[in-house]
Amino acid sequence: MRTRGTVRVDVREKGSGPTVVLLPGSLAGLSRWEGLVEELADDHHVLTVALHGHGATPPWSAPRRQSLTDQVRLVHAVTAGRDDPVSLIGHGIGGAVAMRAAVELGERAEALVLVEPVPFSLLARAGRHDVFDDVCRLRDRVVEAADAQRCAAAAPSVTDHWFGEGTWAGLSERRRAQFVDAIGPGRHEWDAITDPGLTLAEVASGSAATLLLVGPMPQPPIRDLVDVLAQARPDWTVREQLGAGSLAEPVSIAVLDSVVLEFLRAAR
Repeated sequence: MRTRGTVRVDVREKGSGPTVVLLPGSLAGLSRWEGLVEELADDHHVLTVALHGHGATPPWSAPRRQSLTDQVRLVHAVTAGRDDPVSLIGHGIGGAVAMRAAVELGERAEALVLVEPVPFSLLARAGRHDVFDDVCRLRDRVVEAADAQRCAAAAPSVTDHWFGEGTWAGLSERRRAQFVDAIGPGRHEWDAITDPGLTLAEVASGSAATLLLVGPMPQPPIRDLVDVLAQARPDWTVREQLGAGSLAEPVSIAVLDSVVLEFLRAAR
């Protein structure tokens, strides 16, 4: 656990060398990245950060809507007191936070790996209102379930809405529990990623070498968002990659990990 001022953050440290900050998504959790952490730790100092409401990081409790900058304070808390370059890896909501962190860190941000990031507000700014409206409908269902403390009851319909009919039925009990647990913190994360004030400059104006990974069959909002980002930042490397989705199998995840590792080492 690290503390900086009033910010407390659950962070796991491993290895030594150039700093890599890993920001897992809500649905995949920390276990999804254990293989990559082990490989990176051979020659990197890996900081795996639990976002608000995950692990031992306190849940969001401020009487206002959460923003990506609020989550980025966790990154600052674990990287403060040094000026060495930082690489960032983010998945899902972690990807959106990594994007904002790269902008705030400025020249310290050396490399950025985004695995299906979700700053969905950019869809509306790009004129893709139908897709954004569908995202907001899902957000409203998550918020309603969390506020009514009905996370377990809502999880099946929320999961099937996002991943497709029948997805919940095919999940293991462990994965179902992860999805239920994600709804509580997700209530505030959805505020951050659908913030109507969020601009492209706030999340995609950094100079870090960037790799944007998307699965072969992403959800329509993610597919459209990747298209928006690719058009805005033609200098970014965009790659379709097995293992990028939240429901990826271990074999595919291992392949993705090797791609991430190769990119980070080449960016040094």
